This record gives sequence, structure tokens and C-alpha cells, in this order.
Amino acid sequence: MTSDAPVPGSGDAAVQAAASRAATTGSRNLPQFDDLPIPADTANLREGPSLHDACLALLPLVGVWRGEGEVVYPTIDGPYRFGQQVTFAHDGRPFLYYEARSWLLDEQGAVIRPAARETGFWRPQPDDTIEVLLTHNTGIVELYYGKPRTQTSWELGTDAVIRTATAKDVVAAQRLYGIVNNGDLAYVEERAMVGQPLQPHTSAHLRRVVG
Repeated sequence: MTSDAPVPGSGDAAVQAAASRAATTGSRNLPQFDDLPIPADTANLREGPSLHDACLALLPLVGVWRGEGEVVYPTIDGPYRFGQQVTFAHDGRPFLYYEARSWLLDEQGAVIRPAARETGFWRPQPDDTIEVLLTHNTGIVELYYGKPRTQTSWELGTDAVIRTATAKDVVAAQRLYGIVNNGDLAYVEERAMVGQPLQPHTSAHLRRVVG
């Protein structure tokens, strides 16, 4: 007996999963202003300016992603759950705009309060190096360097961390992003801070909501 159902994890399954998601997400984009005199940011590859060739290695990231994660560290009582929305957008130039907004969740999944925010830019270079600049609402600015590990995963590590006088003592961080489960976005982050060595800090699993 044969079946037309795709084998889990197969290429056909991935294509069907992408088509199913696109039925909802393909018509959505960032809010637009019609009177903006320059190209607006787009998180939907079907709309707006074409993605710059320099960003093709980052193409799978473009979109808006939303889901849940966990934060742990020896200096906190956690683990704690959080919700998060991550945006990768572009305006046709050779970089991606990045934003992440988080909110703490209780054990039942209800929102407690807003949590961490970060914004920045992913700047791919001709040698496949990716420069990532991130600014945190907590008074920290980080410069990461990294490279694609595969066509759907990217690894980054800090080259420099700058802190305001009131910021937490962060000295280093590493991140690994990847497209998983036929199209979801997942990442893990390690941090060295407040006197602790580099170790797991946050992780999340996000699903596409735009693009």
C-alpha cells in the first residue's frame, strides 16, 4: 500500500509545511507608511525592495517570528518562561534590521510584564563573515562576529561588549540560530556575566507569523 502523505523530515514535508504557513503569513508584513520618501522596511520577501545579494545567506531569517523560551543562570532563581517576538527585516541594502521584544510568563502562560528588548543590524561581508551589532535596553552594546554553519544555521560570538555605568557586568556572549522543524526558528545563547563563566542563559523556539 502506498500513501501520498509526506515522510516526516523529508523535503516534501518541508515544502508542504512552508506552503501551509504561507497561507497565513504570506499576506502579512510590517506596518507601512505610504508617505515615507524612502523604501520601507519589509519582513516579507514577496513585498517591497528585493533582498540585496549580500544578504542571500541570511534569507531564511527574514520575517517576523513569535514563540516562547526559557531563561536560566546561576544568579537567578529560574528557570523562567518568556514569550518573544523577533523581527528580521530589510530595505534593499546589504544588511538586515533586527529587533527582539520579550515578556515574562507565569506557569500558566499568562503575561506577567514586559522583559528584555534588543535592536540592531546583521551585516554580512564578502568573506561570509557576519557582523552583528546589538543594543539592549539594559545599557549594553555588543558587537558579534560569526558565520553561517550551514544554509539554515548561524553562529555568533562577541568581539566587544560595552556597558553603561548602571548596566549588568556582561563580558561575553555566544549565540546559535537555526531553522528547525520544517521552518521554525530556534536559538540558544550563552553568556559570561556577573562573575560567572560562559554558560547557557536563554533559548527559544519561534514560529513564523510574517513572511
